[in-house]
Amino acid sequence: MSAELPALLAAAERVARFMETLDEAHLQDAFAEEVFLVENFPPHVFTGPEAVRRWADGFRAHVRGATGLRHSFGTALDATVTGDRAYLSIPTTWTFEAGGERFTETGGWAFVMVRRDGAWRVGAYGWAPTGLRAG
Repeated sequence: MSAELPALLAAAERVARFMETLDEAHLQDAFAEEVFLVENFPPHVFTGPEAVRRWADGFRAHVRGATGLRHSFGTALDATVTGDRAYLSIPTTWTFEAGGERFTETGGWAFVMVRRDGAWRVGAYGWAPTGLRAG
């Protein structure tokens, strides 16, 4: 596991904090200039000059009606740094309420980070839900 793990997790945390709060301040310097994001909401792939804006708008629509969205990261399964690129795999649990019910969604995030100006930024990620349960 890389000694860079705390810095890599901090970059992923900024993305998750935006998703919890919808506060775009968390996105400042979170992403690299060019990104490739794979999500479980349409259009599922976000890339190109306006990718982060389109992803943020899509996420807002995806969680409309949900409240109390919170995440927790499990233990990173892989954190490998090669020069100015890194791979990070993190099991993640999301909890939220919708339609008067509480839900838990589990899944995994695979990130490719790029180091720019001495800081790690998200260059790509893929989200894969592995479970959803009510209660």
